[in-house]
Amino acid sequence: MNSLFASLPTTVFESMSQLAREHDAINLGQGFPDDPGPEDVRRAAADAAVDGWNQYPPMFGLPELRQAIAAHYQRFHGVDLDWQREVLVTSGATEALAASLLALIEPGDEVVLFQPMYDAYLPLVLRAGGVPRFVTLQPPQWRFDAAQLEAAFSDKTRVVLLNTPLNPAGTVLAREDIDLLADFVERYDATVVCDEVWEHITFDDVAHTSLLSVPALRERTVKIGSAGKIFSLTGWKVGLVAAAPPLHAAISRAHQYLTFTTPPNLQTAVAYGLGKEEDFFLGQRQDFQRQRDRFASGLERLGFTVLPCQATYFLNVDIAPLGLSDDVAFCERLVREAGVAAIPVSAFYAEDKVTTAVRFCFAKRDAVLDGALERLERFMTQL
Repeated sequence: MNSLFASLPTTVFESMSQLAREHDAINLGQGFPDDPGPEDVRRAAADAAVDGWNQYPPMFGLPELRQAIAAHYQRFHGVDLDWQREVLVTSGATEALAASLLALIEPGDEVVLFQPMYDAYLPLVLRAGGVPRFVTLQPPQWRFDAAQLEAAFSDKTRVVLLNTPLNPAGTVLAREDIDLLADFVERYDATVVCDEVWEHITFDDVAHTSLLSVPALRERTVKIGSAGKIFSLTGWKVGLVAAAPPLHAAISRAHQYLTFTTPPNLQTAVAYGLGKEEDFFLGQRQDFQRQRDRFASGLERLGFTVLPCQATYFLNVDIAPLGLSDDVAFCERLVREAGVAAIPVSAFYAEDKVTTAVRFCFAKRDAVLDGALERLERFMTQL
C-alpha cells in the first residue's frame, strides 16, 4: 500500500457523522444544505440525461459549459477568458485541486499552505512530492502578515495553495492581503492555486475578489470554482477551472489521466445555471445570510461566543470563554450529551493547532436549526 494514504486516519467529518448516526444527533458537522437546490437547474440535468448525449463528452468539457464559465467570470469578476485555451471542466473541485498540484509540483518543491485548510490539501501536496510550508491563521480575524509570509516563502517555493472565501473561518481575503501575497508570489516566481468554491456565498455586502482578476496574478493563478457550491448541489461534483494557457495546458494533461471527463447532463445543466439572472445569486446569498443570523443570534442567546462570519455555510464559536480548551473533546461530548454534531476546527490544522474553535453548518431548514438550539440550550444548563 502507499504509505501516505495507508497511514491517513478516518476524516473527522466521517467520524463525527458516524457519532451523529449512533446518537440520533442533529448533524451540523457536514457542510451541505438540506434544500434540494434550484428546480430549474435540476430539471435541465434531467432533460439532458433523457434527451441529450450520454457518451463521452470532450475531455476539456462541453463547449457550451466552457463558454458559460468564461461569460460568468467576466460578468462577476471582470476577467476576460479565452474559453478554448483557459477554461477546463473537472469532476469536482477536489479533482481540480489534484490535477493542479500534480501538474505544477515537482518532488522537492515547496508549497505554501494557509491553515486552517480543507483536509484534502496536505495529502495531495505530499502525494505530488511537495514540501509543505505553513502559514497559521488565528481567530477571530484569521489574517496573515508580511513576517509570516517571509517565514514561509523561499527560493524553493513553487506553489501557493489558498482558499478564499475560507472554510472553516468564514472570512474573505481582503484586497490589501491579496496585494501583499501578490508581492511575494512575484518575488519568488510562484504560482497560486486558488480554491474559490465559496465565491458566491458571501454576506453583508462583502465582495469576494478573485485572484484571477488581480493584474499581477492574472498569469500566475489557477482559479478553481464549484458548481456544487454555486447551486447548493454538492453531490454533482462539477469543478470549474480557469488559468492562463501554459497552466491550463499542464493541468489538462493531469486531468486527462485522472477522471478524463464529467457527466454531460450535469455540464449542460451547469451551463444553463451559470447564465441565470443576478437576482438568483443575490437571493441565494440573502437566504444563507438569514440562516446565519438566525443561528448566530440563537447561539449568542445561549452564551456562546460567536466568531465573525463573512462567507461559506459555516459559523464558528470560541469555547475558551466557557472555560474549555479542547475542541475535539467538546465536540464528542456535544454529540453524545446534546445530540448535536459539530466539527472541531483543530482538524483543519497540520500543526500549531487552534483548539478552542468549533464549526457549525447553518445551511439548514429553520426547524433543524431551532431543534439544534433547543438541544444546545439543555446542554448549556448542565455544562
